[in-house]
Amino acid sequence: MQMSYAIRCAFYQLLLAALMLVAMLQLLYLSLLSGLHGQEEQDQYFEFFPPSPRSVDQVKTQLRTALASGGVLDASGDYRVYRGLLKTTMEPNDVILATHASVDNLLHLSGLLERWEGPLSVSVFAATKEEAQLATVLAYALSSHCPDMRARVAMHLVCPSRYEAAVPDPREPGEFALLRSCQEVFDKLARVAQPGINYALGTNVSYPNNLLRNLAREGANYALVIDVDMVPSEGLWRGLREMLDQSNQWGGTALVVPAFEIRRARRMPMNKNELVQLYQVGEVRPFYYGLCTPCQAPTNYSRWVNLPEESLLRPAYVVPWQDPWEPFYVAGGKVPTFDERFRQYGFNRISQACELHVAGFDFEVLNEGFLVHKGFKEALKFHPQKEAENQHNKILYRQFKQELKAKYPNSPRRC
Repeated sequence: MQMSYAIRCAFYQLLLAALMLVAMLQLLYLSLLSGLHGQEEQDQYFEFFPPSPRSVDQVKTQLRTALASGGVLDASGDYRVYRGLLKTTMEPNDVILATHASVDNLLHLSGLLERWEGPLSVSVFAATKEEAQLATVLAYALSSHCPDMRARVAMHLVCPSRYEAAVPDPREPGEFALLRSCQEVFDKLARVAQPGINYALGTNVSYPNNLLRNLAREGANYALVIDVDMVPSEGLWRGLREMLDQSNQWGGTALVVPAFEIRRARRMPMNKNELVQLYQVGEVRPFYYGLCTPCQAPTNYSRWVNLPEESLLRPAYVVPWQDPWEPFYVAGGKVPTFDERFRQYGFNRISQACELHVAGFDFEVLNEGFLVHKGFKEALKFHPQKEAENQHNKILYRQFKQELKAKYPNSPRRC
């Protein structure tokens, strides 16, 4: 009898010790998890332990604070800027995907979040008072229902200076107030939005693309600035992080990410092998192939598609910059800003690439990563006012190149 009692005591002691060990291991796991930087681990954690309601409240407080500030006017006085409707955090060597969009084109954010595993920053342009209200309601709904938006996305708002964005009234979002999931928010946006070309707004307001680009990449060390209707190859963020973490030799280098466009965007290629197969049958072609072949030709697409397959992302070859090349690239350090005098369509990215060259940056094309634009870009017929702005930008670009001579008097490089 005493032996049986002793055995039971030993069993309960062992069980208690096992429970304490499990509890300690859970605490250790949570402690280690708080220090994890890998996005995959964080995603797995959020899948099982969604962020607390307090974190949602904090994000909403940030949104209200940013809107209540009344915004600030840009250098021209034509636009009102609201920084940090949503905020994200970055490590020193992190790479942020910076993009810009009209309110209707925010639909593309869902696809970008799926492919890009790191921080993302988007500047939204609202051309009318109604669009500004819709933008704030969308930010409110996305921050409420999308953990990825809360964790990884910074959002800024720009509207004409005569308008002010308002804090969403809980009674005002209408049908958006009834939504209960992130997918429902994007589905609702798909029903109310009219996606198209950012700068084809159908209003008398010029789309301030360079102001939006500067705003999106503000505060980032390394940034990849793209159009919102482009999709990066799978694993591009991880590959860039690994490459940048292994060496600090990339100062003064623009790491070019080759850009393509696909005829049908039903299934975007995930890796280089899939892309090359589509390229060979004409379903994928170089970006801007039908609009401005010289704008992307220096990338040397035939050389790129024939590079041997590699597992690690690295620069494959150097390309001297030549006018009018406007590559998409990752660069850190003292990267020149985009000249905000360029608006609407024409010369807005070429001008920045030109200054990057004159400032002493070298261009090296990456071996594996790429970008794909949804749909073939075709020639457009602009409203006479828009065409006049394009011609204005052409004249401004000539002036800009002359200004660079004074800005960089000791540089042997010219555009």
